[in-house]
Amino acid sequence: MRFAHVFTPGALEPRLVAAVDDDAVDVEALFDGAPRVLEDLIAGGDELLARVRRAVDAHRGPRLPLAGLTFAPAVLTPPVILAIGLNYAAHSSELGLKTDSTPTVFVLWPNSLDAHGGTTSWPRSLSESVDYEAELGVVIGTLAKDVSDDDALSHVWGYTVVNDITARDIQYSEAQWSRCKSFDGFTPVGPFVVTADEVPDPQSLHIWTRLDGHLLQDGSTAQMVRPVSTLISHLSRSVTLLPGTLISTGSPGGAGYSRDPQVFLRDRSTVTVGVDGIGELTTHCRILD
Repeated sequence: MRFAHVFTPGALEPRLVAAVDDDAVDVEALFDGAPRVLEDLIAGGDELLARVRRAVDAHRGPRLPLAGLTFAPAVLTPPVILAIGLNYAAHSSELGLKTDSTPTVFVLWPNSLDAHGGTTSWPRSLSESVDYEAELGVVIGTLAKDVSDDDALSHVWGYTVVNDITARDIQYSEAQWSRCKSFDGFTPVGPFVVTADEVPDPQSLHIWTRLDGHLLQDGSTAQMVRPVSTLISHLSRSVTLLPGTLISTGSPGGAGYSRDPQVFLRDRSTVTVGVDGIGELTTHCRILD
């Protein structure tokens, strides 16, 4: 099942909807006590998810066309956003960086979250070398501490799409990567979170980027240096992964920084990153003088 946060007509706050074909069903309206946001649905565990599924299947009331709605980030208040760097050999090589013996982990700041169809802007004075990175996002469903590789995927609630937008000049000028990837709006997420049962193998997904209509990244999650299960297991050894945690799992080759000539996000560019079976996430770009 696919879920999203949207602004329904006249609403001031985002609401959780279930996507049914090309329409949206307002989850909170399904029954008394139904969740209003994804975090509430995750907190309710398997029992609440099963009740929502049954209610959506039985729903015969009005639906809203998804095409007419404004999206909010697919996750609104994750406890933390953990990002994995250098998790595809081709991407590590093209950036001139070495894949370490353990995963490269950094934190993305919550102000960077943005939605499908949103506009991300940044001052020209800060960076003119802003790049795209298509990534598979993982949303944790149950508390995970010291989990094994074999058990790790049982803690996943669902999957989403992330564009890990990066100011490359800042990335190469600082020892840590959080700031260069955490400008306001630099972490678009969505449009949907797809429940884990819909993704039997997160290592067999086509992942890609189109910038202004040109295909620039074209890979597979099978190319990850470390699969999702290993990443979760590794992270859970040192930190307790809380429900709602978002993990961005790295990007395949094809980044604009490595191209000759280099290709960066420009004023009025439109970039779409996608993972087949999960969704397509579009961001409009503005550079402020």
